[in-house]
This record gives sequence, C-alpha cells and structure tokens, in this order.
Amino acid sequence: MTKTKIILPSGGKIRAVIENIKPEINGGKYATKTIQGQKVQISADILIDGHDYLGQRLWFKHESEKSWTEKPMFAQVNDRFGGEFITEKIGFYNFKIEAWVDHFATWQHEVDEKIKAGLKLEVELLVGLDFLNIIAKSAKGQDKEDIKKAIGIFKNPEKYEEATWICRSEQMHLWIDKYPIKENTCWSEERLIFTDRVKAEFSAWYSIFPRSATKEVGKHGNFKDVENLLPRIQELGFDVLYLPPVHPIGQTFRKGKNNSTECLPDEPGVPYGIGSAEGGHTAIHSELGTLEEFKHLIEECKKYNMELAMDLAIQCSPDHPWVTEHPDWFKILPDGTIKYAENPPKKYQDIYPINFESNDWQNLWIELKNVIFTWAEWGVKIIRVDNPHTKSFGFWEWVIAETRSVYPEMIFLSEAFTKPKVMQQLAKVGFTQSYTYYTWRNSKAELIAYMTELTKSDMKDYFRPNFWPNTHDINPYILQSGHEPMFLIKYFMAATLSSNYGVFGPSYEYLYHDANSPKEEYKNSEKYEIKYWDWEKRNKITHIYTEVNRIRKQNSALQHTNNIEFCEISNDNMLAYLKTHENGNRLLFVVNLEGYTTQPGILNLPLHKLGKHESESYLVHDLITGAKYTWQGANNFVSLDPNILPFHLFRIEDIHH
Repeated sequence: MTKTKIILPSGGKIRAVIENIKPEINGGKYATKTIQGQKVQISADILIDGHDYLGQRLWFKHESEKSWTEKPMFAQVNDRFGGEFITEKIGFYNFKIEAWVDHFATWQHEVDEKIKAGLKLEVELLVGLDFLNIIAKSAKGQDKEDIKKAIGIFKNPEKYEEATWICRSEQMHLWIDKYPIKENTCWSEERLIFTDRVKAEFSAWYSIFPRSATKEVGKHGNFKDVENLLPRIQELGFDVLYLPPVHPIGQTFRKGKNNSTECLPDEPGVPYGIGSAEGGHTAIHSELGTLEEFKHLIEECKKYNMELAMDLAIQCSPDHPWVTEHPDWFKILPDGTIKYAENPPKKYQDIYPINFESNDWQNLWIELKNVIFTWAEWGVKIIRVDNPHTKSFGFWEWVIAETRSVYPEMIFLSEAFTKPKVMQQLAKVGFTQSYTYYTWRNSKAELIAYMTELTKSDMKDYFRPNFWPNTHDINPYILQSGHEPMFLIKYFMAATLSSNYGVFGPSYEYLYHDANSPKEEYKNSEKYEIKYWDWEKRNKITHIYTEVNRIRKQNSALQHTNNIEFCEISNDNMLAYLKTHENGNRLLFVVNLEGYTTQPGILNLPLHKLGKHESESYLVHDLITGAKYTWQGANNFVSLDPNILPFHLFRIEDIHH
C-alpha cells in the first residue's frame, strides 16, 4: 500500500477567524479614502468556535512610521467588532486586525459563574495565579506593585475571600484588557487607506475661460485679467478657480464658432486642441501671457484663499510637437494618416487622441508623468482630468501613485460622464474626486436613490462626488428654459448635498441658457469663442452663491457628504434632508423641486438625530434669510414659494429658558 503524505496547515492551533473587513475595496486591492484629521471607523467579523472569550486589537501606522499603534476593538452585534483611529498625516495608512482566544478573560468569566453558583474555587485560583505571574513581567509602576500584591493574596489560603473578590473585580478586568495574554493569534491581511488634505472633501469650484476674463470688448483676455477677477470670485465664496487648458492652440483644422469646420482669422480656436509651434502641454498660450505670469496667478490665488486647478486633456492638435517627435503615440491608419477624434456624426479633426496601446507606451507614460510633475513644480496642487475614462486604467493607477509619492497633496478630479462601473473604477485606482450624474438627477426619487448609493453603499469609502449643475460642455435640459428658480434649486442642492461642488460661471449666474437644441449643449459655446461678460453685475444668484458659501464655511455639517439623512415630507415635489456633525451642528434643508408654484408639506424630522423629544420646542433658524421659527416635535408645516426663494437652509438651535 502506498502511503499518502499528509500535509497539515502551519497554524493548526489558531482558532480565531477574521473576515468581512470594512472599509476595503475589492478585497484590499485598492486603498480606501479619508481626509486628514478624520476619525476612521474599522470593523470586521471576528469569531471563534466554542464559548471562550475573544481578544481583538486594531493596529495601524502611517507610511512614514516604523512602529505600529495598537487600539482596542469593541463588540457591536452578531460577532462584529469595531475600532477607530484618527488619520493625522497626509499619505498612506496601513491597518490590520489581530484576534486570539482570550483565556485570561475566559477564566475570569468562569470564576464569576462558579462563585455565583456557590462553588468553592480551588484549581481556578492556581490558574489565575499563572496568569498574574505572566502579566507581572510586562506591568510597570503601580500596576506591577498591585499585581504582585494580588499574587501574594492568591498564594495565601487564609485570604481566600479577598482572592475571590479580586478575581471578580474591575481591577482584574482592567488588567486583562491592559496586559492581554496572546497565544495562537490570527492576523488579518493589511489594508490601505489614503489620507488626503481637507480640500479633497470640502471645496467650491468656479470655472472660467481666462480668454473671456477681459472687461474690454474685442480684447483677448489674459492672466492679468483673471487676477483682476479674484476679488469678485473670493467675494462669491469659491475656493478653487478652475481654468480649461491654457496651452498653445493648434492652427491645423482649427475649429470656429459652434464647432464649425470653418475658422475665421479672428477666431481663437478650442483650448482642447492643444499644441502648436509654441509648444505643448508644458507651454503657455502666448495670448494668455507668459509662464512667469501664470505662476504669478497661481500665487495670487493663494492671497485670496483660493487654489488654481489646471485641466489635463491628454490629446493633441495636429501641430503638437509630439505628433512629429512621437508619431507612434497615435493611431496610424492604413493610408498613413493619424486617426482624429470622432463622436459620430461629429468629427474633431483638430484633435488627435493618444494611443495607449502604443508599442512605445513606457516613454508615453513617462512623458505624461513629466507633464504633471512640471505643473506641480509651478505650484499647481489640483488637476481636473478631461475624459479620463478614454485612457488606460493602468496608466492612471501608476501615474497617480507616482505623483502621490512626491506630491501627496495633489488632488485629481475625474471628469468622466460614462458608465457607472467605469466611473467607480477610476475612483478606485486613485482619483480624489469624481464628477457625477447629479446634473441629470432632478426628481425626489432620483435624488434620494442616487445620494443613498453614493453615501450608504461601499462607494462612500472611495468615490468622492463633486456636484456640478452645469459645465462648459453640458447645458442640461432642466436649465434650458432660463427659469431663475430652477437655476437656484440646482445650485443650492449641488452645494448642500455634496461637500464638493462647482459651477461653470459666469454663464450660470447670468442664466445663460441658449441651447443647440435638441442637445444638451450651449449655443455659441464659450469653448469656441471669447465671451465678454459684465463682471460687475450682481443678482439673486450671486447673492445666493455668497450666502451659501459663507454658510458652508461656518457650519461643519456642510463640510462632509456622507452625513446625510433624508426626511419624510408629504409632497413629492419637495425634498428634505438633514446633515449633522458630532460637534452638535445640525442643519435641515427643504427644497421646492417643482420650481414654478408654491409647494406646501408636512415635514417629519428624526428627533433622535436632533437630541429632542416629541413635546420639546426648538428653533429653526434660516441662515439665508435670517428668519427664525419655533417648532415642536417631529411633524411641522413648511411652504416654499419659488418666486421668493425655493429652499430653506435651517440651523436647528436649542431654546434656552
């Protein structure tokens, strides 16, 4: 008979099991996200066979640290345990979970049960003595003295009653917790969390074309004109100034007004047709200014508590230096020409897409990394990426990791309006923030379902939404009427549902809405021509910009997205939601979604979230209008006339008698 070799596992004495760790993405393949100073909640299913007690610990460390920090974990429900730590530094944190059969704690429980049953302890005290001798070796100070004293009592038969009292004491429980006796420990795999700076979770973006920043009709705007607008943008309350590409624009197949294939001599072309004899992605369009003037703009933004975000569009005009220097970075057709961009029936002959299946992909990746690093050296810390979903996931994962290793404060915004899982994958591989479907979510049911997906599913751990009611590419149908209350509604919800949001201005505040019907595009789009705006104009929307941004900065509940809870309201044309912060900040938002007629409703508040009971009165203070109302209990009446203001932004305040 042939003997079969028996192979046994190395950890046969390990009885603990750790699984279903949260937060994690794809079984730990990608890092989850948090921000600096945030309390991170970790949880896992931890179980053992039988009835012994379980010991468990959470371990974590920042990538710059050599040693791990240990934290306790606490039972939640159904063999689930949780722990937490604060991410104090930007960069990667590792965490892992340790579990073991806690024989010391099991002993204390068994002793307690026997004493309750009236049984005399004999060998149990000897077992306890062994445990005390073990922990005495690691204890220090007063603990060491007290443990040695307890050892003496356990050894003295005449002090039996005192020994049994010590067995059941709170002091013994504290020793068990403080000096755990770990044997046959089970360790989880390590998980990664990337910690961003606070701006990653709380930002208000304002987008302009710098060539339209001029106040002089007939003139091409420049960086100095943008600097002159900084006081206005600061007054409106925005803290990120986003500019479309500022590089030289190609001449070959340059597009004219409304994407016309005929470009007149005085037409400026499309900023996304990047590259000319002046240079490519690390050159500056001469009509906007010089590189030094652009760097000066970056520094001037800081003086106004703003950051400048650049637009990374990985594509080239036919005149870009890469076309002649690296033609193999593009797709060459059988007739020898380079394939240009198309979105049938549209043709973009002025733009050559990059071929990420190029045989020279390594040098392509390195050059694109050099572009990002060059911008970072200029002082840029925020990059909005145009259409990242048409480039390789592998490239993004690599280049974002490379950037973070040198510039961990860099923020990447993914401008991808595409399939859900593609957008999610981009967030998984490292994009800090993501554009969303908010632009097209308008009904109560749509908004609640979408926000629930973003904030309550696993997406909350890696996908940071950035809500835009419009962009320079998208003129949504709901705004094409030019109806002011609808502009106010979509702006207000963007700025209060999400802690990151942006607007394409000044077209938004000036209710610009002419469309290339039936498409969701702007007629006479600013992408193809210079606009001359009245930068001194103020109206209802600019007032709301200012007030909402002020309120966002003053109320910590608005500086996060995942802390939202929807409230019941007896009208499908009204939306109500609550945001709270652990510091006691409580905000209630009520919106008239219909936007044309007065909408009334009975609102039902979750009083437990407010720390109130049904008979208790409290103030709701509208932070925009200044109005205050006294409410009582959960159910209260609300009515909104959109022609006055289609929303309330209430802070819930206590009444002090």
